[in-house]
Amino acid sequence: MLYPFKFEPIIKDKIWGGQKLQQVLNKPTSSSEAGESWELSDVEGDTSVVSNGAMAGTSLKSLMELHTTDILGHKNFKQFGTKFPLLIKFIDAKADLSVQLHPNDALAKERHNSFGKTEMWYVVQADSDSNLIVGFNQPMTKKLYLKHLEAKTLESILNFDKVEAGDTYFIEVGRIHAIGAGVLLAEIQQTSDITYRVYDWGRVDSEGNHRELHNDIALEAFDFDMPDNFRVNYSRDSKDSTQLVSCPYFTTNVVEVNTLLSVENNHDSFMIYMCVEGSATFDVHGDLTELSKGQTVLIPASLKRFSISTNHAKLLEVYI
Repeated sequence: MLYPFKFEPIIKDKIWGGQKLQQVLNKPTSSSEAGESWELSDVEGDTSVVSNGAMAGTSLKSLMELHTTDILGHKNFKQFGTKFPLLIKFIDAKADLSVQLHPNDALAKERHNSFGKTEMWYVVQADSDSNLIVGFNQPMTKKLYLKHLEAKTLESILNFDKVEAGDTYFIEVGRIHAIGAGVLLAEIQQTSDITYRVYDWGRVDSEGNHRELHNDIALEAFDFDMPDNFRVNYSRDSKDSTQLVSCPYFTTNVVEVNTLLSVENNHDSFMIYMCVEGSATFDVHGDLTELSKGQTVLIPASLKRFSISTNHAKLLEVYI
């Protein structure tokens, strides 16, 4: 019988990473450059491994091959086959990330045999005056963008948004963006690791080398006509479930739980919960799974009813 799955975090050291994954989210890393914790991944070469219960040590890939529809649901199986469609992360930016964008499904399939990379961010913690870069601060054309790129004045046309915990952003494919220094966030995205880096602040590595930029291939991926609808406005006073983002690739709600919450899964989909505050206990037919801040759990689609109990927890609830 399947049960709620937790996975070993896959820690990625980055030139811009810090120590908040360990200090704030209790991740198993002592590195001073831990930038990402991949919570749930079916990316080739970085497949998650179950950390709890009878199937501990089993890879997500093996789970998908053995229990595909029970995990995904029937409609997701028809669309994705045995590939788990989402990549779930926590990201700590001690320094600014590169300015980048991602290709859509068609371009990613043609160039990389991959999904595109539509994603969203939920800010877990942010130092004072921290920013996210999303979009441009003025109407943009390819010609104007290239003028600033060539003149090395790209920073002057980028939109900087000051952020705090709870702020949420929807990053569609083709939208320029970057996570700013001091921001710790949860990222929910399509299963893809395709990034086109267009600007990196003149940064060099320990050997004095600049990181590779992808300006030539990025041009075709841009959507210069995209409206400034990236910041998600939602009620923060709700003591229940509030929808943050709903798109063809995922739906994400923020759920505040203070006692006992009974959940019925009517989505024909798995459900993922990321704990961003407090802790909670998931009860599936008497099988208990503890979830603390910074942890993630995958509820297979075949588990239709379960409960969540806590004194206080804030959870990101994700399904397709």
